[in-house]
This record gives sequence, C-alpha cells and structure tokens, in this order.
Amino acid sequence: MQHDNKKAIFSWAMYDWANSAFITTVTAAFFPILFNKFWSVGTDTTLTTARLGLANSAAGIVVALLAPIMGAIADKGASRKKFLLFFAYMGVVMASALFLVAEGNWAMAVLLYVLASIGFSGGNIFYDSLLTGVASEKKLDFVSSLGYAMGYLGGGLLFAVNVWMTIKPAMFGFADSGEAARFSCLTVGIWWGLFSIPIFLFVGEPQIERKQRGFGLVRAGFTELKKTFREIRHLKTIFMFLAAYWLYIDGVNTIVRMAIDYGISIGFDTNNLILALLITQFVGFPSALAFGYFGPKFGAKRSIFFCIAVYLFISIWGAFMHNQYEFYILAIVIGLVQGGIQALSRSFYAKIIPINKSAEYFGFYNLLGKFAVVIGPLLIGSFGVLIKSMGYSSDTASRISITSISLLFISGAILLFFVNEQEAKEKAKLLI
Repeated sequence: MQHDNKKAIFSWAMYDWANSAFITTVTAAFFPILFNKFWSVGTDTTLTTARLGLANSAAGIVVALLAPIMGAIADKGASRKKFLLFFAYMGVVMASALFLVAEGNWAMAVLLYVLASIGFSGGNIFYDSLLTGVASEKKLDFVSSLGYAMGYLGGGLLFAVNVWMTIKPAMFGFADSGEAARFSCLTVGIWWGLFSIPIFLFVGEPQIERKQRGFGLVRAGFTELKKTFREIRHLKTIFMFLAAYWLYIDGVNTIVRMAIDYGISIGFDTNNLILALLITQFVGFPSALAFGYFGPKFGAKRSIFFCIAVYLFISIWGAFMHNQYEFYILAIVIGLVQGGIQALSRSFYAKIIPINKSAEYFGFYNLLGKFAVVIGPLLIGSFGVLIKSMGYSSDTASRISITSISLLFISGAILLFFVNEQEAKEKAKLLI
C-alpha cells in the first residue's frame, strides 16, 4: 500500500466520522436515557444502572474473546476489509432496530444494544489495523488524531440534529421527545452505513506474501495467534503498555458510557446532560487535531500522562457536583483530553508493533480495551448496589461509586511510566 496518500487517509478517517454517531448518539446519550425512562420504566435507578453496566460488559466480553483470533485470521487471509464490512453493517442493522423496541421491553433493548456494540467494537479492530497501511511512522500521530477529530465532528453534527429533534419534536412530526430519541437510533444506522462506504472504496487491503484460504486460513490464524501470544509475553515493553492501556482506557470508556446515566441518578435534568455531551463533541474536534500536532513535539507518552492526570481529577470531582453548570464544565474538560488520549494511545501502539501483524496485534489492543469496559461499568454498578444496600440513599451511592474508577487511572499511569518506546520499536523490527 502507498503510505500518506491523501485520498486514502481521508477515506480511512471518514469511518471514524461514520461510526462515532453510534458511540455519541446511542451509547453515550439516548440509550441510557431511553433505557432508564422508557425501556425500564418504573424501575429503581440503581437497578437500571446495574443492568446498563451489565449490557456494556457483555458486549465487551464477546469482543474481547473474539478479537485476537479474528485479527490473526484477517492478517493471514488479507481480509481485514471483509471483517470490517461484516461488523460495521451488523452494527448498522442492530442500531437501527432499536427504533422498533416497545416500551418496557428492556431485555430486547439490551440484546440489540449488545449486538450493535459488538459490531462497533469488532469493526474497530480492523479499522485500527488499517492505520499502519495508510500512514508512515512519522504521520501516525497526525492521522490517528485526524480520525478521532473527524469522529467528534461527524458524531457531533448528527447528534446536534438528534438533540434538536428531541427538544422540538413537534417540528419534526414526532409525538414527544421519547419518539424522537428512538428515531435517532435509526438515523445513526443510516449515517453509519452511508459514510462507511469510502473506506471500502479508497483504502487498499494490505498485501501479504502467502495468502491462506478456507479451513487452512482458520488453522493458520490459530497457529499465528499462539506465536504472537508467546511474542507478546516476552516483549516486555508491548506487554507493559497493553496492561497500562487496559487500566487507564477503562476509566475513559466508562465515563463515556455511564456519564449520562450518572447525571440522571444524581438528579440532573436530561436536556442539560445531552447539551453537555454535545459540547464535549465540538470541543473534542479541535482538541484532537491539536494533540495530533503537539503530540509528536512533546512526545506521545508524555501527552498521554497529561490526559490521565486530567481524567483522574475528573473522576474525583464528579462525585462532588451539585449544580448543572458544573456538568457543563466537566463536559468541556473531558472534550479537551478525550480525543487526545484515544488517538495518541492508538498511534503510540502502532509504532511499537510489527506492521505486518497489525490486525492481530490490534486484536490484543482491542481485547484489552473492551475488557476494560467490562471492569469499569461493573465497578460503578456493583459499588452503587453495595452502598445502597448499606442504607445510603441512591444519590450518595451513585456519588461514591463514581470515584472507584480513579484507581484505574492511577494504576495505568504507574505501568505506563515503565514503558520504553525505543526498545519496543527495535524489537518490533526484528519480528517483521
């Protein structure tokens, strides 16, 4: 593949524009609201939070178990784009189907949401692995950040329209804001499906010398997976980074997925929470581009440390919020660092792995990222239920439980400190 081709880079980044609509409109905003007020109507908020955490965890477990072997098979069969196509459009169909779920049917809502989340996360394994094919090493930070910036802008634009629909439902022909919110799930599916097309047309499939097919492909994939697992265990720097990433990205993903639910549980107005999330999207766009520019100047690792410190502050400050304006400030702060920590983690990892095994290595990367989503929501949900059972109010239980994720940021930062980037690069070259 030709590196640094502008059309290929833009087409690759457009997939972030496409699928970010799901994580913004569905995962972070309307699904928690609909799940709380429509699909779980009449249920205690502590229980709905626990159910939501379980749904996110279930999706994470499935992807985590499948990610490495899917990556190994894709590498051996030169089929990354085929896997991306399958998972992307599975997510498109399942996200769209949420529009049809009836009131009170929380189980069906969970099932479709889990399947859509698997489509989103599974597709990202192969999307991420294509990064090393479109960008040279010196461009990795910029291109990775461009993808996240496009995601914030594209996801934010559709989300702005969806928010407008829920605030003024009659203007769009809806009976109420709840119907508008459910229809937003359908718009996500259409958006995701439409803007995914460029990556399939203009980004090439990385070529391999010996392409496997049929059952031999599966067998070769398992063989290569065993080999890579042994390599990762002995490549201390890569292993250390993956462990650090697993911990700190857990906190990031948990905040994304549970922030709206947390705001509801401590009594904040739903419309204000949605507007705060919209602010995060549009702050995230220029911030992600800025990290793509300044990251290489200050160093990706140092920039990640800065982002972790900000998130640590957020996880503690969140427990003491009492006013709506504080949630707006929190949204701005999150927007300033969210794209940076995601983009620079991806590009940092891309620099220290063998480029000919990128799908497989990104399978492990996404495995840990999705297993992190398992831990965070379960921590918040279980802490909340436990504290509530001790006689505390729902508000107090929710506030105490949110601070639990600060331990993950601290642990991740400690492990990242011991990651030697130059040593990892040198060892990765020996494996190509």
